Amino acid sequence: MPTIEFEGEAIDAEIGDNLRQTLLNAERSPHNGSAKYANCRGNGMCGTCAVEIVDGDAGEPTERERHRLKLPPHSPDSGLRLSCQLSVADDLVVRKHPGYWGQHVERD
Repeated sequence: MPTIEFEGEAIDAEIGDNLRQTLLNAERSPHNGSAKYANCRGNGMCGTCAVEIVDGDAGEPTERERHRLKLPPHSPDSGLRLSCQLSVADDLVVRKHPGYWGQHVERD
């Protein structure tokens, strides 16, 4: 059973679970601010659920995910993933960055 580490909490998931839905089910949001209410509900269109996979194998991005992350305010080299398009297959450490879309990636 994979474990998702997010905001200091360990969340159990099943292989194949959608990351966005897993976080929401655990009462954790992959959205910042009002994006919690104004988002595409997991269709890969808005980009507000973008997160960084700090550790773990998240697999390859979907075509929809690659397309959305090419559009502003995101950039393809940000290293972000759309939680709504990601199927859990392994233990993951996930970080949400600041900004409406989580686009303000802060590198150490």
